[in-house]
Amino acid sequence: MKICVLVKEVPDAAVEKRIDPSTGRMDRSGEKNLNPFDTHAIEAAMQLKEGGELEVDEVVAVTMGPDSALRALHKAVSLGADRSVHLSDEALAGSDVNGTGYALAQALATEAPDLVLLGQQSDDGECYTIGAVVADHLRAPSLTQVIKIDVEDGRLRCERQAEYGYDTVLVELPAVISVGDAINEPRYPSLKAIMGAKKKPLAKVAAGDVGIAPDRVGYDNARAHCGAFHDPPAKSAGQIIEDEDTNETVEKIVAWLDERKLI
Repeated sequence: MKICVLVKEVPDAAVEKRIDPSTGRMDRSGEKNLNPFDTHAIEAAMQLKEGGELEVDEVVAVTMGPDSALRALHKAVSLGADRSVHLSDEALAGSDVNGTGYALAQALATEAPDLVLLGQQSDDGECYTIGAVVADHLRAPSLTQVIKIDVEDGRLRCERQAEYGYDTVLVELPAVISVGDAINEPRYPSLKAIMGAKKKPLAKVAAGDVGIAPDRVGYDNARAHCGAFHDPPAKSAGQIIEDEDTNETVEKIVAWLDERKLI
């Protein structure tokens, strides 16, 4: 059995996220890291492999992105993935969710996984939908917001968060499952695993290698384009009332509230 885990390189949490007005896309020039939500998907894959109820031969990390995305793959294999696949091609730049999901599905089809796992969202786009798009292209059942996975007679019994409680669903494989961050506590990579990450097998593939049609990906073929962006108007400085005389301070606060019809 093979498990593929979709991972993504995203701007580091400490970096201020902004849109590049010249491209209409996120500025990714700062420090980047592995999407934190995807670490839960990797941990879920490792727990299935180590649990012994399924015969998992390998866990494969798959990403789509520029050359810098290698760092996200190195982090993924340091967390336990056996090897990684890097889909990288200039023709893919600027793809929207539809194009990205299609491209990833094409790459996954060449791997023929029994199970695809991914985090519930990316830390940058936060669209929540890429798993469903990938599943649609693969013609596989899809589950989202899964917080528990158990093995039952070769199938997966999954508990997922719903709007008014929890759903329990029995899923036949192959399937695509987006896991919520409540599913587990991701492990920390050991120093040995970090040092050995770059030695694990890495396959770099281009769009043509996995049969991606050029007219279905890229910015020019995106079905959704972002409009104009601008910074929100600057807020004026607040008024500070010093508490030198308590009665006078209270009067000033009451007058301020009354002027704005808040009392």
